[in-house]
Amino acid sequence: MTIVCLDMEGVLTPENWIAFADKVGIPDFKRTTRDEPDFDKLMHFRIDLMRKHGFTLDKLIDVINTIEPFDGAKEFIARLREVCQVVVVSDTFDIFGRPLMRKLGWPTLFHNDVVVDSDGYMAGYKLRSPHTKRDTVRGLQSCMGVETIAAGDGYNDLEMIRASKAGFLFRAPEKIKAENPDVQALEKYDELYDAIVEAMEK
Repeated sequence: MTIVCLDMEGVLTPENWIAFADKVGIPDFKRTTRDEPDFDKLMHFRIDLMRKHGFTLDKLIDVINTIEPFDGAKEFIARLREVCQVVVVSDTFDIFGRPLMRKLGWPTLFHNDVVVDSDGYMAGYKLRSPHTKRDTVRGLQSCMGVETIAAGDGYNDLEMIRASKAGFLFRAPEKIKAENPDVQALEKYDELYDAIVEAMEK
């Protein structure tokens, strides 16, 4: 049995924080896991920035509700589901991911949890584990007869890519591709689908 583990933002949907940056006109919000390998550092940067500018979590959710998946993403997932199981493994939070999962046809989402204070500001977050994506694929692999294939675009995806039977960078920045020349890099959903099917057959 093969389970394909896909990152969400950058692979299936635009980056939530980049969309928010564009909406509010503050470029600092554009920093993502494509730029910062340390997720904890990145999240505290975001939390501090939100409070500095007086943005409660609701402001971000309002923007996320307007985001549409990438063209072809929903069809790509549906096509994959015909040949294997598919889960979205993301460092996003449930409240961020739900609007996008609905638009993608409700694939299973493995997510983290956000902490909100009494004033509606982001106050922190809770990870499923210290290495959420790697530990997710290892957990799936612990089930008898399960293999994983993974795809993502950021530094935080590399652990699950390398822990899987096969893994791919998808629409990743040139810097990440250059730093990881051993990982096949793809740009189109048809290419990724074909690579996944080929890996399943090995």
